[in-house]
Amino acid sequence: MTVDLTDPTRSVSATLDGPVLAVLARSGKPLTAGQIAAQAARGSEIGIRRTLGRLVEQGIVRATEMGRNRVHELNRQHVAAPAAQMLADLRIELWKRMRQRLGTWNPKPLYACVFGSAARGDGDAHSDLDLLLVHPPFPGDTDPGRGMGGPSGAAPLTERQLIKWRRQVDELRSMVPAWTGNELQVLELSSYEWADHSRRGTELFQNVEREAVQIVGGPP
Repeated sequence: MTVDLTDPTRSVSATLDGPVLAVLARSGKPLTAGQIAAQAARGSEIGIRRTLGRLVEQGIVRATEMGRNRVHELNRQHVAAPAAQMLADLRIELWKRMRQRLGTWNPKPLYACVFGSAARGDGDAHSDLDLLLVHPPFPGDTDPGRGMGGPSGAAPLTERQLIKWRRQVDELRSMVPAWTGNELQVLELSSYEWADHSRRGTELFQNVEREAVQIVGGPP
């Protein structure tokens, strides 16, 4: 089963309980049903009101009259509250796993980020996860930066390091589908290519600058 990257709660809850609890877990203040509906990844306001009524009966959500409004908040003392928080943090958990995995690499990427629909949060269950990896130059790579005022990147990898790099990338490509069900699309750029200012106006670089969820390092 794949993860809907807009609403990861679908993976564990087909009802509106998932998105409602996720919104309340993220919120630092009580919310009306309308405010919850505006923030929830799915569900009509009528459906969310019905869900809230049931969750209040179950005790995991508290309802309070505040003036003319009825507001709701997660009962964080409830035994199921940690599960609600986990629902809210599913995408964060994915970024955490990727950071942990890339942190074990040797050689390591100079920079890594998720971009595209997964980063924007507007993908669906069929969306791939797009990962940009900036790596030290491979053996034989030339540096276009030398024609623009000097070198632009780390020392090139050795042949042995290149083999390890390829193995690490292949392993990650198999891990992410195991974590989410979604395919991982990896875009690899050398530090030379990343530092090539002639590329900065391209759609890729604009998307990364606008959307990137940083996983490793800072932009080289």
